[in-house]
Amino acid sequence: MVTTLVISRLSPGRVGAVIDRNLGALRSGPSYWILLLSGFFEPLLYLLSIGVGVGALIGELTVDGRTMSYASFVAPAMLAVSAMSGALAETTFNFFFKMKYMKTFEAVLATPVRPVEVAVGELVWAIVRGSVYTAIFLVVMVAMGLTEAGWAVAAFPATVLVGLAFGGLGMAVSTLMRGWQDFDLLNTGQFALFLFSGTFSPVRDYPVGVEVLIQVTPLYHAVELVRGLCMGAPGWGTLGHAGYLAVLAAAGVWFASRRLERTLCA
Repeated sequence: MVTTLVISRLSPGRVGAVIDRNLGALRSGPSYWILLLSGFFEPLLYLLSIGVGVGALIGELTVDGRTMSYASFVAPAMLAVSAMSGALAETTFNFFFKMKYMKTFEAVLATPVRPVEVAVGELVWAIVRGSVYTAIFLVVMVAMGLTEAGWAVAAFPATVLVGLAFGGLGMAVSTLMRGWQDFDLLNTGQFALFLFSGTFSPVRDYPVGVEVLIQVTPLYHAVELVRGLCMGAPGWGTLGHAGYLAVLAAAGVWFASRRLERTLCA
């Protein structure tokens, strides 16, 4: 129902205008490109230091009956983290700055563009950033022998869905922010997800209560979706993870557009 409401109110032309504004800002100088590409290196460094470095001490592990190197286990999780980081960077810090300080959205909403079209345009732009990260990361994974080229191609659309989900969530959270100090809480939450979503160890290793809590978090579903595809072992659970992320994306866009309408169009 939420997805239907969002789609029925969209004008592709007006959404494209929002994206084109962001593209114009990108062309304005090299600094944005440096910022964009810098976010790619954090998960790559974690992969090299923990996945490869610590992995040399751990050796192989068995997950769901499949034996793999520790680096092969960690790499898909870092891929999901790349998609999350790219989307959140655009829809939290950048989105909040444009909304609160640059007053960009107030100017945009003075045109025929609607709040939902602003939200979708910003989300699409966030996906572009996340896709740059994940495409490069997938090439690195294939080069390191951590996944096969065919499964890397299959995993790429899954990373786009991860970007959609976290982009929608990021926009929704940003509309509730009171000031920059609130980003401390956001960063803490993001780091906790990064550590405990099955990224560095199987969730079954945690106590039952903690395991259940992890299984309702979005990064867990992102990691499981991407890992299943990178390992060449998709199953029915893959559809469940994808459905969770799709609902999260639609709900985030709907909530963010409603908040923009309430705060900027009142």
